[in-house]
Amino acid sequence: MKQRIGKRFPFLYRLRVQQLMLQRRIINLNPLIKYAYNKSTQPYTYTVKKHKSILRRVLGNTDPILQENKIVNLKIALREVDGIVIHPGETFSFWKLIGVTSKEKGYIEGLMLSHGEVRVGTGGGLCQLANMLYWLALHTPLMIKERHHHSFDLFPDDRRVIPFGTGTSVFYNYVDLQFYNPTENRFQFHLDVTEAYLEGSISCDTELTYDYRVKEKNHSFYETSNKWYRGNEIWRQKVNKHDDSIVDEELVNVNHAEVKYMKSNGTQENE
Repeated sequence: MKQRIGKRFPFLYRLRVQQLMLQRRIINLNPLIKYAYNKSTQPYTYTVKKHKSILRRVLGNTDPILQENKIVNLKIALREVDGIVIHPGETFSFWKLIGVTSKEKGYIEGLMLSHGEVRVGTGGGLCQLANMLYWLALHTPLMIKERHHHSFDLFPDDRRVIPFGTGTSVFYNYVDLQFYNPTENRFQFHLDVTEAYLEGSISCDTELTYDYRVKEKNHSFYETSNKWYRGNEIWRQKVNKHDDSIVDEELVNVNHAEVKYMKSNGTQENE
């Protein structure tokens, strides 16, 4: 309903966005929240998790140049995040670090997801960076303070190597990605854009006692009211390094997304 109203009355949508942005600015003024701002060029000794994601993927009939533009945008955003240290008691905020993705900063048009559709906007493509940060953080004891999932699954899996539903949606400034460090350790993100991949890792100043694994459960495609949906559960497991036993596990998020590439008979549109 909200999406239909927003499309029919664009000015109401813009007004709502301005309201949400103002609310977030007020929240950010809270002196009790200590945000992570400090960087270090010296990486910590203990690497907790590494990952890399493909920069150029098959995304329906979208213009390939927009993926090249995305790479430009990623390189700009990485300057603000690479090397950032999350000290004990600090909160990492995606948008507090990156700020507005304006043309003045060098950002160009890339793909963005809005109202379940693909559109073009300045700074588009930064979801891939947010996805990387979220996946790395899931493999640590960092607390996921804020994360928003996509309500639509727009494209079939193309060389996916991590479970569906481990991505995140970001939109300046009120749809944020935040992690809180409840431990006594310091964590640091390292990020780089190579020719073919966005590469990332998270390191710690102390060797962790436990490993952290991410598991998908109850994945399924299902049809409701002539629409196809995809759902699953994402769990984070705390694992003993000595005997590989599961010490604890927590339900991180439950995903429920409308699938846009399924025909009524359940086959994929591009098959």
